[in-house]
Amino acid sequence: MSEHKEDIIRLSLSAVLLAAVMVVTHLLSLPVWACILLFAMPYLIAGYEVLTETVENVLHLEFFDEAFLMTVATVGAFCIGEYPEAVFVMLLFGVGELFEDISTDKSRASVEALMDIRPDKAEIETADGTKTVSPEEVAVGDVIVVKAGERIPLDGVVLSGESALDTAALTGESMPVSVAAGSTVASGCINLSGVLRIEVSGVYAESTAAKILDLMEHAAENKSKPERFMTKFAKFYTPAVVVLAVLLAVVPSLITGNWAEWIRRALMCLVASCPCALVVSVPLSYFCGIGGASKKGVLIKGAAALESLSSTGTVVFDKTGTLTHGDFTVSAVHPQQIDATELLEIAAIAESQSLHPIALSLKSAYRHNIPAERLQSVNEIAGNGILAVIDGKKVAVGNAKLMQQTGVEHRECHHSGTVIHVAVEGVYMGHIVISDTLKDGSTPAVAELKAQSIKTVMLTGDRKDAAEKIAQAVGVDEYFAELLPADKVSHLESLLNAEKTTVFVGDGINDAPVLSRADIGIAMGALGSDAAIEAADIVLMDDDPLKIAKAIAIARKCLGIVYQNIVFAIGVKLLCLLFGALGIANMWWAIFADVGVMVIAVLNAVRALRVKDL
Repeated sequence: MSEHKEDIIRLSLSAVLLAAVMVVTHLLSLPVWACILLFAMPYLIAGYEVLTETVENVLHLEFFDEAFLMTVATVGAFCIGEYPEAVFVMLLFGVGELFEDISTDKSRASVEALMDIRPDKAEIETADGTKTVSPEEVAVGDVIVVKAGERIPLDGVVLSGESALDTAALTGESMPVSVAAGSTVASGCINLSGVLRIEVSGVYAESTAAKILDLMEHAAENKSKPERFMTKFAKFYTPAVVVLAVLLAVVPSLITGNWAEWIRRALMCLVASCPCALVVSVPLSYFCGIGGASKKGVLIKGAAALESLSSTGTVVFDKTGTLTHGDFTVSAVHPQQIDATELLEIAAIAESQSLHPIALSLKSAYRHNIPAERLQSVNEIAGNGILAVIDGKKVAVGNAKLMQQTGVEHRECHHSGTVIHVAVEGVYMGHIVISDTLKDGSTPAVAELKAQSIKTVMLTGDRKDAAEKIAQAVGVDEYFAELLPADKVSHLESLLNAEKTTVFVGDGINDAPVLSRADIGIAMGALGSDAAIEAADIVLMDDDPLKIAKAIAIARKCLGIVYQNIVFAIGVKLLCLLFGALGIANMWWAIFADVGVMVIAVLNAVRALRVKDL
């Protein structure tokens, strides 16, 4: 509010002077020149910025903006003796402009406070201790130290230390996230407790914080259809209004000879027709909508994407990393002759030297230290599994093909997923099922989309049985499995609709082509690849599928506000223009049609900043 203090004082002084002048002119019978001088004081105080802008624009041959309309209307009012009305118009126009500036600044401040993730410095480890440098100076592989209360300046992996991170600025979630050695951390998060040593995995320009800031800074450049319409509309609307006002002042006056009355009506029409409510509220609505979405961890790359999202008819999901977590976990253990713990132990020891995702999932599920001395030898059979010697016994851990090669009779499993069979000395000991797990938000996300009358489809390169299991669990309308990236594009193209928007949601680098081909591409930002994020129009920072329905709800609310403002502003102005031309409306109607409509439209636009949880 302090930056607007000068304007508040100026407008307040103008209002006090206007009241005093009205009292003086009412009590005293003053000549015309004295009245003009007295009313000119509050008029110039309230409107000198508008008058100055008009003069500068005219000198540069730039006419027909709202400042020009206000100047012509109020100077004209002075010429026909409507002194109080002239001052009131300029004063209330200034109040409206002030209100607009305050509302815009508040909405912008809300977004900027949310996106205040730009790191100021980085503490880098050197041979002589730590050194404070700019984040741009830190290289990949450097080790930085982040203390409690500091913002993480670059993406990286925690080498040592334990803490909780405030990720609200990135994901919109208020719950802190615990991290320890081995955890991946993103720039922009705030370290809440312990000291962390982090090995930098990417330069600042490629960091999460830098990408988010870049998206927000360029979001306004991609204009929507209503915004483009308003830009063209303003270019033709204002000159047309000026021409009509001149015709209204001249033609009837030549016929009736009543110049004062028709000039008054023309001036009233000029005030009422000022397009500032439309010019201000439409882009402000989109800005607030994008800001409201970013509060919830949804980054939208411009007003055009927001507008297109509002008309979503179909949402197409990738499976792995989108509806599922994208990592392997042990989902079932089916022992035979031994117990489940021992079966898992044998498999974990056999796989202990492998870095394959399946091996990592087995070791993670075992949750105990694996004694290296128990594994005497290991031989990996590519594509089939591992032959090992554990405690002097021959062990086979792998798929059905490995069991067939070793002559072990094994049992088939009805569970969906990757089945790891275990045999010891040629005797079948059971099997372990490893599968990708469903995200908590996937089923509610699909249900919410269906509640919004949106069709849901899943495309995946995974096997049909695994795809069918996930499709049934989340409740999508259709699914297609065993697809290559090109197949996904072909299936998506068959779903495109000229009337409704088709949205594709993915995370992997192989999703970039289909993300680009969709009307709107949504990428999972926290775990998604850089290629997917670059190709997408919208980024979900916490990878929660439920945010898709929330983003669509935000877009629909925002577009509703935009069209409410357009219909309301144009409707009121047309009525005032009609009534003004007929002599029914007076200058106070015009003031409401200008300032009142602008204030109401701005208040309505700011509603887009408030986002309710689903």
